[in-house]
Amino acid sequence: MLAGLIDLVFQPTFLQFVYPISYQPIIEREATLAKVDPNLVAAITRVESHFREDDISHAGAVGLMQLLPGTASWIAVQIGMPRPTALQLAQPSINIRLGSWYISYLLKMFHGRLPEAIAAYNAGPNRVSGWLQSNVWSGDEVSIEDIPVLETRHFVARVLYTYRLFHQLYT
Repeated sequence: MLAGLIDLVFQPTFLQFVYPISYQPIIEREATLAKVDPNLVAAITRVESHFREDDISHAGAVGLMQLLPGTASWIAVQIGMPRPTALQLAQPSINIRLGSWYISYLLKMFHGRLPEAIAAYNAGPNRVSGWLQSNVWSGDEVSIEDIPVLETRHFVARVLYTYRLFHQLYT
């Protein structure tokens, strides 16, 4: 009986039930348009908001991908769309479009180095660049513990874990 239960727990369909990807069609569409892995966008979204579109952080970040209004306005200008209002920023399609573009932008900025781009999504690209230039953090996954901000350290580890899990379950 125990062996059967253990087998069930490790079945992909059971794990998909435990780790669902909400808003999957929107994530697939917007991530594909931004040329970024949808599983990465889904992982960031899960870690940032647990797929709650009405989530607002203590810092004022809004929506599924927890975008700061100023960052969201900057992204909107970069991709040629109107600056979103606070209400629009909470809409899943707009929030995921902007967040997908932003992680794609950060991946390019950090030459495809996933831990660095994920850290920049959380702490900001200037801050991460400073850590790298001053050798506070090497940018490697094995040295995540060297990231000087606890929240960012945990964010990077959780996103990488969730990204790999989603990749196994949904690819």
